[in-house]
Amino acid sequence: MEDAHGVAAGGTHTDDRVALDAYSRTVVDAVASLGPAVGAISVRRRLADRTGRKHDVSGAGSGFAFTPDGFVLTNSHVVHGASVVHVVFPDGSEFDADPIGDDPTTDLAVVRVGGSGLAVARLGRSATLRVGQLAIAIGNPYGFENTVTAGVISALGRSLPARDGNLIEDLIQTDAALNPGNSGGPLVNSASEVIGVNTAIIPGAQGLCFAVGVDTARWVVTQLLAHGRVRRAFIGLTGVTAALPRLLQRAIGVEQANGVRVGDVAPDSPALTAGIEPGDWIIGLDGVAVSSIGELRRQLDHTRIGRLCAVRVVRGGKLLHAVITPREQR
Repeated sequence: MEDAHGVAAGGTHTDDRVALDAYSRTVVDAVASLGPAVGAISVRRRLADRTGRKHDVSGAGSGFAFTPDGFVLTNSHVVHGASVVHVVFPDGSEFDADPIGDDPTTDLAVVRVGGSGLAVARLGRSATLRVGQLAIAIGNPYGFENTVTAGVISALGRSLPARDGNLIEDLIQTDAALNPGNSGGPLVNSASEVIGVNTAIIPGAQGLCFAVGVDTARWVVTQLLAHGRVRRAFIGLTGVTAALPRLLQRAIGVEQANGVRVGDVAPDSPALTAGIEPGDWIIGLDGVAVSSIGELRRQLDHTRIGRLCAVRVVRGGKLLHAVITPREQR
């Protein structure tokens, strides 16, 4: 029943109810589509204490199948160095998993379970994400299997330190609540597609959670499946994704909205040898536009190690061309 003002019994406005139902349906559909592919991962590591005595240490996280023949994507920090990896899916099936490879620089890893015909998570794109977009996280925080939280994308292009001393670049920031055990689970959009791999929280903070973009994950997975590790070309600079001012775009004759603003340039690095300076913009590599730090990292793969590369650089409102010879990252 509704009154003359369109308010349902109990004081809930019809439009509010419809909006809530639409939101609920989106989340429910995403969970129904992707939930069966999300597994709870438990690991055991053999570690030595201060006296040198070895003992087993347990850990846990999440992961999701991205192929029906058992390849599972998770975080490097969940499975790195583990002697036993065990995966349990929501249908009750459970498997011991074999490591395929992990990459601490992006905090991603691939393991394989012995099953076939697994439910599979559909991968989307992260390059087209917008701040404010719906974000749904599925995982196993504190062992509570298939827990779902939802929020929005709070920011894009964030960076956090990785375990190997590098930066995890181009992270998605979300306020979808994450807790220990969510690591490695999927961040999902309203189309029921994976847009990120949940990786980190800021201890003591509220609503500050991060995921590796799925575009980065696709590239890392390809490398791990081919080599068991990620081979990278090193040029020796830090940078952030930033918007190219319209006046600068006009001055250099490009319509590219974003580029990489260079921060630090390492001593004795290929970037320094090529004359790249802090404050420069990098907007292209070997004729391909570079619009983000993530794109630059992905383009610097093993095929560019030891090879002359042409870099489009903007400095002082002028377009410059530099030549750089990357070396292999150690």
